[in-house]
Amino acid sequence: MLQVDEEISDISRLRELLPEFKGSNTDLKVTDKINPVAKRFIALAPFVVVATKASEGLIDISPKGDPAGFVEVYDEKTLIIPDRLGNHRVDGFVNILTDANVGLIFIVPGHGDTLRVSGKARIVKDQNISKRLAVNGKEPLLALVVNVEEVFMHCSKSFIRSRLWHPDKWQPRRTAPTLAEWVVGTVDREQGVDEVQTIHTDDEEKRLY
Repeated sequence: MLQVDEEISDISRLRELLPEFKGSNTDLKVTDKINPVAKRFIALAPFVVVATKASEGLIDISPKGDPAGFVEVYDEKTLIIPDRLGNHRVDGFVNILTDANVGLIFIVPGHGDTLRVSGKARIVKDQNISKRLAVNGKEPLLALVVNVEEVFMHCSKSFIRSRLWHPDKWQPRRTAPTLAEWVVGTVDREQGVDEVQTIHTDDEEKRLY
């Protein structure tokens, strides 16, 4: 086990090291609904990350992407996220069946701030929702409806430090490991990287919607 100088195990010690800024904008910026600013941000976001908790306690984090504004703001307390074609693991959906709590982070490319939403989710199959959220004539079979409980915008320090939106700081794409490499390295099959990559590329081209 990793040996460290100190493990922080209670709130008093944590706050001794990182004092809470009571009454500051950071402390007061939380709301319990999708206000006009949040609605505008969601309308520009083509990407959201959804966090759920598994029954055994592990946290699953799932990225969702579509044309900007794909998450519908039904009203100030309700968001609707369409479910597109995926790998059928449905980890997030399985988790929600036992623990409805979800956390969302909306991201707008090139924008430093993010929007964070927490609430309770339910899985729905609804004809009207599917028709409204269709893309290229393809309707989602299911959707995630989130009852909003907490909303706030997060500052841009992480994007500034990571230089995420600065292409000149990006590592060459081909140097990063691929999903095909992961599969070959973890699955006991007699498939090579090129063969697996061909399968994934075909899936990306034909199963987006």
